This record gives sequence, C-alpha cells and structure tokens, in this order.
Amino acid sequence: MHLDSNTSHQARPIRIAIVGHGNLGRGVEAAVAKNPDMVIAGIYTRRDPAQLKPLTVGVAVHHMDSLMGHKGAIDVLVLCGGSKDDLPRQSPELAAHFSLVDSFDTHARIPEHFASVDAAAQAGQTTALISAGWDPGMFSINRVLGEALLPDGATYTFWGKGLSQGHSDAVRRVPGVAGGVQYTIPIDAAVDQVRSGVRPELSTREKHRRECFVVLEAGADAEAVRQAIVSMPHYFDEYDTTVHFIGAEELAREHGAMPHGGFVIRSGNTSDANKQVIEYRLQLDSNPEFTSSVLVAYARAVHRMRQAGQFGCKTVFDVAPGLLSPKSAAALREQLL
Repeated sequence: MHLDSNTSHQARPIRIAIVGHGNLGRGVEAAVAKNPDMVIAGIYTRRDPAQLKPLTVGVAVHHMDSLMGHKGAIDVLVLCGGSKDDLPRQSPELAAHFSLVDSFDTHARIPEHFASVDAAAQAGQTTALISAGWDPGMFSINRVLGEALLPDGATYTFWGKGLSQGHSDAVRRVPGVAGGVQYTIPIDAAVDQVRSGVRPELSTREKHRRECFVVLEAGADAEAVRQAIVSMPHYFDEYDTTVHFIGAEELAREHGAMPHGGFVIRSGNTSDANKQVIEYRLQLDSNPEFTSSVLVAYARAVHRMRQAGQFGCKTVFDVAPGLLSPKSAAALREQLL
C-alpha cells in the first residue's frame, strides 16, 4: 500500500476488539477513546460478562466463546493476556481468523512465538503483529536504529525506576509475605558512565539494583523472608537488593500505582576523533496504559497492512512509522518531517 492512501477521514472507524480486561485491557479502552478513527467493537472475557464493567458507556461485553461468531464486526483484536500462559496459545489460535496485535514479552521465546503465529496468519490470510509495547517494542526499534547508525559502538538498556510486575509477583509468593512490590532502579553511576561515551563493560549488578517493599504475614520471620528474597535465583541473587518491611496501609497508599520507564543508549564512534551518543528515554506514570497506547497505534498499522494484503506475522521492525499515525502521508511530510 502506498502511504499516501493513509487518511485521517476513513469511511468508518477501525473496529477494535479487546481480548481480556485486566490492567492492559482497561488501558486499551482508554487509548481507543483518544483516537477518533477507532471504536471499540466489544470486550471479550473468560469471566462472566455480567460481572465486567467497561470504562466506556455502551461498550458490549461478551464471553470468549462468542468471538468467532463476530468475525464480520471486528477489524483488529488487541490481545491483553499474559505472556506465560495466554498469548502462546491465543495468538496463533486467533491469528488463523483475525488480524491482531499482542504484547508477548518473553524475549527468549519470541522466535518460536513468531513461527507459530506466522503459520496461522499465513493460512488465514490475516496480519498479526506480536511483541508490541515498549520493551519489546519501542526499545527494540531504538536498539536497531542505534546499531545501524553507529556500527562501531555498544548498546545499553536500562529499566526503571519502575515497578516490575513479574518480580513483585515473585516476592508475593515467598512464604511469610502477605503483600509486596518490587522496583527496578538503574544505578546512576553506570548510566552516567554510558552517557559519557566510554563504552564500559558492566555486570548485571553494576547496572541495576532492586528495592522491595513487603508486608509480612502475622508471625512471619522478617530475616528469613529477607534472605529468601535476596537469594532468589534468576530474580534477585545477581543484584544488590534492599527489602523494606511496611504495613498494609502504607503498601496500598504509596505503592498502588505502576510507574516504569527506562533508557536505551547507543554509544559509538563515527571516527577515531568523534564519539557519538544516542539516547531514547521513557518516563511513565502507568506502565500498562502506555503499553496499551502502543498496542492501539500498532492496531491501526495492522489494519492498513491487512488491507494492503501484507499477510502473516509481523513485528515492530516491519512497520513503517507513517502507518502508526492517523494523519495522511502528505500531512506527515508537511507537519512533522
């Protein structure tokens, strides 16, 4: 499809269906409300639809079992399930019938996820974009750009300061823990060193530290809980980790939000005499709401690619930036180039 065919005045809005209605699904609702060229075609849930209250008045809520019967009323599905159990099954299953976007974020398993979704989308003549969000997603794009523009260089990714949902869940599963959250925090000295252009070799412990805020169950041994957390393999044992014990009221009052963010920095040389540093930064009040906004922008691109006959599985590397915008190519050249 030629980009000049993009217009901000479509014959009808793009019909977005939301699959799953947790933090991400609610964020998609909020994002669609800010995009006049889109409308929510429905919310699909495995729960009792009568128990789910959408943010948007008039939006229909359906059980997942009815999704296949609504194919003609949906342009793009936005899948809001989890990467561990939901998306590896849902994405290929649904890509056989619908164009879709997911936020699969288990980096090591992206190649196999791509292969299974691509087979289904090719067979079904749909367009399915996987692993959208900010990492993988926007950070991935900036890593590619950095390497392409500065081939003689090194790339560094820092996450935080932000609440890690996966690590927080791991903390809550420790015996004796009634509630808790975990924040990933970049180490300032490491960030400053990278920004200076010296290309340091940094260990895991030198790049980030972890900070936990924990509510103990009655009678729990605080030191035993602390030791179980700081020594946990794959989560905390390679980091300097601080554990703070607090009350349930403080946890609810001070740690109910889900901020996050981070940096991608490419440091390199264009000649022996000249160092160059590229940096992309995110500072987010709400991790799920921003991720949802990315998913919705890519849903627009997926709809356009499907219309152009670009079938199969895609990633953010395959999407021209202009396809994300509701503006025409002419307007983009005039206003933003």
